[in-house]
Amino acid sequence: MKGFKMLLPEHRTWKGDVMQTPEAVAAMTRLYALGWGFRRIAEEVGCSRNTIKPYLHQAGWAPYRSPARPRKLAPLEDWLATSFRQHRGHADVVRQELQRVHGATVSLRTVARAVQPWRQQLAAEARATVRFETPPGRQLQIDFGSTSVPIGTERVVLHLGVATLGYSRRAFVRVFDRERQSAWLDGLEGAFQYFGGLPEQVLLDNARALVEHHDPTTRLVVFTPRLLAFARYWGFQPRARAPYRARTKGKDERGVG
Repeated sequence: MKGFKMLLPEHRTWKGDVMQTPEAVAAMTRLYALGWGFRRIAEEVGCSRNTIKPYLHQAGWAPYRSPARPRKLAPLEDWLATSFRQHRGHADVVRQELQRVHGATVSLRTVARAVQPWRQQLAAEARATVRFETPPGRQLQIDFGSTSVPIGTERVVLHLGVATLGYSRRAFVRVFDRERQSAWLDGLEGAFQYFGGLPEQVLLDNARALVEHHDPTTRLVVFTPRLLAFARYWGFQPRARAPYRARTKGKDERGVG
């Protein structure tokens, strides 16, 4: 074989490294078994010694695997899950909140990849939901959503309090700069005034501003003292949706979207 150089096909990985074919690796293995050194084999097959060594050490050919890339948003996984549900699956709003709250600037594609498992879960919940109707005057649903609007030279995140009547689907919307307890209560008072009356029940989210504890098993709910005092003053019964079941407020969820 002296003076004859083997011309075997090769491919390149996404980084540009040479990835040898199974035929080339089989030739390397045979020559190595005959006692050939790395340099001689490299000259024979037309590649570098550094290319040959890994194949011989792993005793044969194996498909190339790109190295696992560290997930940039992995440390914020719990926050992402909560924010994604809070914003009804709007990845771009989550991206804006991510930059505002944590100072992390990432692409929408990065956020979309990170929240993909929860998007599938939300879709499964939507398919499993049974439509629930209430008679006139029985229930008002209230929730918050977020959007961003250009003000001057920058984009500003606004929080939308949306109240929806369970029977007629009539909606009332008020804009706030923050989603805090006073915003929830101001939004409710605005809805009562706008609709010209009170419902028997108000179905609320499990926001920390309203609910101190909600056991998902026993369904025991502990509302904040201020919300209870507010409900007694106006004469309605507060109810909290089931934890992790945003679709139990589906009428208001659609309005928020």
